[in-house]
Amino acid sequence: MQANATQSISGSSKQSINRTFWRYAIPSVAAMLVNGFYQIVDGIFIGQYLGYEGLAGINMAWPIIYIFAGIGLMIGMGSGSLLSINRGQEQGSASTGTGEETLAQSLKTNHTLATAAVLIIGFGLLGSLVLFMSGTSLLLAQGGTGNTLILAQQYIAPFSWSVTFTILASAIPILIRNDESPNLATGLMVMGACLNILLDYIFIVQLNMALHGAAIATVSAQIAVASCGVIYFLSSFTKMKISNLTLNFANIRFDIKLARQILLLGSSSFVMYLYTSFVFALHNRLFMEYGSPVTVGAFAIVGYLMVLYYFVAEGLGEGMQPPVSYFFGAKQTENIKKVLVLATKVTITAGIAWLLVLNLFPSTIIGLFNAEDTSLIQEATSGIRLHLFAMFLDGYLVLAIMFFMAVNQGKKALGISIGNMLIQLPFLYFLPPWLGVKGVWLAMPISNVLMFIIVAPMVWHYLKTDKDRKVNQFLESRF
Repeated sequence: MQANATQSISGSSKQSINRTFWRYAIPSVAAMLVNGFYQIVDGIFIGQYLGYEGLAGINMAWPIIYIFAGIGLMIGMGSGSLLSINRGQEQGSASTGTGEETLAQSLKTNHTLATAAVLIIGFGLLGSLVLFMSGTSLLLAQGGTGNTLILAQQYIAPFSWSVTFTILASAIPILIRNDESPNLATGLMVMGACLNILLDYIFIVQLNMALHGAAIATVSAQIAVASCGVIYFLSSFTKMKISNLTLNFANIRFDIKLARQILLLGSSSFVMYLYTSFVFALHNRLFMEYGSPVTVGAFAIVGYLMVLYYFVAEGLGEGMQPPVSYFFGAKQTENIKKVLVLATKVTITAGIAWLLVLNLFPSTIIGLFNAEDTSLIQEATSGIRLHLFAMFLDGYLVLAIMFFMAVNQGKKALGISIGNMLIQLPFLYFLPPWLGVKGVWLAMPISNVLMFIIVAPMVWHYLKTDKDRKVNQFLESRF
């Protein structure tokens, strides 16, 4: 199975490149779309049964929980990239190297997974402590008051003991995808999404448990995904082997150097999530200051619609990462360029298409969340037109971050993520006093335009000079 997978990823023709990209991208995008869809269904249940206060409450809790999902993505992308790069090197060693070199690559695989597991548990325990001690303070910092604050507290309470599962559920599908099992990774995420939707109906509609029920539904789904993922990798130690990896208990150990490498490679993913959480939290604060809980509820609806495309872009980036990392490890520079160009075309086209749909049918789409509150519908319609006009450029930035991670340029990926967050701050400071609520809506799209002007030349410069770069120099010095 491993040999066939390697052959499928190593082709160089245009048709082979397209097939390789879509082999990873379709399951990845499908998984992320399901993830986005269940979040939207989550919002529909809350909007229909709890109104704008429920939407505002979950929108204040969401940035906090999203940070822990970002930690999972950081560990998953960092260790997953190393697994794919190592597989490319291992294939090269098998064909041109010695048995000792192949064994060394196998040891790296075992150490990478063990190190990732320790990081997940460590960050999970620390996250639970932070939520237990400071959860309410983080909600108050966003301007939470009254019933909105109470509902938000109800949502974050179940996560205070389950952060480890939140992190693991975010990381495990990426690790499975990089183990040459993209369809299984997608199946796990679909299973989690369907379970979450079913439990949402039971806890919110049937049992009237409000946001507390919504949180229990999400935590339960995360536990199910995490448990199945752990079983997948543990199968390597049994006769019923599912995983493609060859693991050995004697070689399982934590490696501090690999931990630093995982965190560096994946740090841009975490900062990307941190940026989203920080920006959402800051928007919540400003919308409460210049608007009202209705404005925050409208922002929640716009956020659900924006995140749906964001997940598509992230899915395309995650689908691009395994082949690009493999081609990087195998020193196939031209194939890297082909995959990136294809992913860029698809990402931008999808963003423009979704933007057109939202602007053509805003009332219909917003009505899915709440069709009775006219003030909420008007505010959300205004948010779609002001806040999302440069959404497709944000998708390109996500893709650029994933690309630089895939080619072991962790510092560049991290720089883009940090820059994407910092560049919004001046606009969020100056525009609201001048334009009021409209200024809050406009801060992000204007910063996206400026960030695109900076990042696009960075990507072009890398592709232009990559033929002369010794792609394995850094790897040989670190491993």
